[in-house]
Amino acid sequence: MKLRLAGIVDDSVVDGEGVRLTVFVQGCPRRCPGCHNPEAQPYDGGTETTTDAILAKVDANPLLNGVTFSGGEPFTQPEALTEIARAVHARHLDVWCYTGYTLEDLQSMRLPVIDDLLSEVDVLIDGDFQYEQRDLTLRFRGSRNQRVIDMNATRRTGEVVLKYKPNE
Repeated sequence: MKLRLAGIVDDSVVDGEGVRLTVFVQGCPRRCPGCHNPEAQPYDGGTETTTDAILAKVDANPLLNGVTFSGGEPFTQPEALTEIARAVHARHLDVWCYTGYTLEDLQSMRLPVIDDLLSEVDVLIDGDFQYEQRDLTLRFRGSRNQRVIDMNATRRTGEVVLKYKPNE
């Protein structure tokens, strides 16, 4: 399956716990002021690749703890990312995902392709970047409104379970 990428970082230590392959998708409708990756916003930018090519990168790095989806906005390409996430889980690695949407926004869309990707995400960092709430001391996020959600615990309990406290 094909997808459009802004780029890939083969061994990130800032986009989730452990060593990660970070996949930056191309295209984002949100246009947050102060965006970390404004070059990833246009839908016609970046390069086209395949899910197989990304999985080959995963297989080439035995040190990986998981894969992180970032952007752009990952939920604009949910089918391809779901395919990657399922394959990553089959390799006993985890999946983190950054999104400008809140979990509640994504759930309220009631779109099977969105729900499928959500069902494969282990940790969701949700919420748009808000420059006025910028805080570089937080783990794995840029502004205080964003949450790091343990999606496995959230699915088990039926309530949002945070992986880190709001001030961590």
